[in-house]
Amino acid sequence: MYATTPGTGDVPTPPPPRLSTRDRHVWVLFTDWCAATDQPPTPATPQQLARFLRDNPAAPATQRRRVSVINTVHRGQGHPAPGTDEAIRRVLNTTRAARLHRVSALVAERLPQIPTAGWPAGFFGRRDRLILALAAAGVGFEQIARLRRRDLTATGDHGAPLQLCIDGGRVDLPESPEIPMAAIYRDWIEVLGFLDQNDATTTIAEHFTAGRELTGFDAGYRADDRPLLTSINRWGHTPLDPAPPTARAVTAIVRAHLTGTAPAHILPPPKPRKPRRDTASDRYPIDDGRVLDPSYYERGTAARRSAHHELTDVTDLLDDIEDRADQLLVELAGILDDAF
Repeated sequence: MYATTPGTGDVPTPPPPRLSTRDRHVWVLFTDWCAATDQPPTPATPQQLARFLRDNPAAPATQRRRVSVINTVHRGQGHPAPGTDEAIRRVLNTTRAARLHRVSALVAERLPQIPTAGWPAGFFGRRDRLILALAAAGVGFEQIARLRRRDLTATGDHGAPLQLCIDGGRVDLPESPEIPMAAIYRDWIEVLGFLDQNDATTTIAEHFTAGRELTGFDAGYRADDRPLLTSINRWGHTPLDPAPPTARAVTAIVRAHLTGTAPAHILPPPKPRKPRRDTASDRYPIDDGRVLDPSYYERGTAARRSAHHELTDVTDLLDDIEDRADQLLVELAGILDDAF
């Protein structure tokens, strides 16, 4: 007999998917606990699952199996899996929890040092701050690189946590005064909202250089299937077609900031222009009384004929140089893609 949903007139909950005998015992234990605490077994919240694990202590392997069964039932009924919450994962994996605690402490220390204004430092800084915050929240580097705009959402309440879609399930990202995830996210989508309205990065460069605020541009941000993050070259320009950084690039960005070796992203000052040379004084009037050599025409014709013979292969040489230059540009583009 299936469990009933408390507080709804004892309406039976939908039957769980087919489970093994061992897993069925886990689900019955959970539904009995929910009935005793007057809570519905589905959909269960991460906090509810955490209390269940606390009230029913067991070996770590047993607790992980319990969470897996509860997640399976929720997915089978079309509900978000409560066990994908980062807090639950840290409870079940103490090694992971200790590692993320160290990473979070380093990220909290580095965040105030990363600029959000100035060009192109502020452009890089807003993107990198979001990458660091996501890494501190336990999101993997490959998952960060694959994120689309629709995968990360925030409600209108600035105090509400961000929701991240991973493998079809929604999880709340942790929010803390040291790592204000929602504020860091809004700093970045203000940039994306600005770029949605102004395609060229030269426009946002002028905005940053003038020290103007980007507040309000998040209203024009479109949460669609485009990459959430973007590659940026050393001059602050993004690809014409949206291209996210690779997982290796995300790893390098996190490592550089956590080790204090991240570049400052300061453009070199423009080279001063050389003054134009006034050549007017070197010119001679057309009629200055000079007498030309009577054989100058023959010598000029002979020189042109000789040059035509000696420069016959120049076109082929220039074509070869152009082909080599094109190959170098292709290799350079590959290097930049890997670096950023």
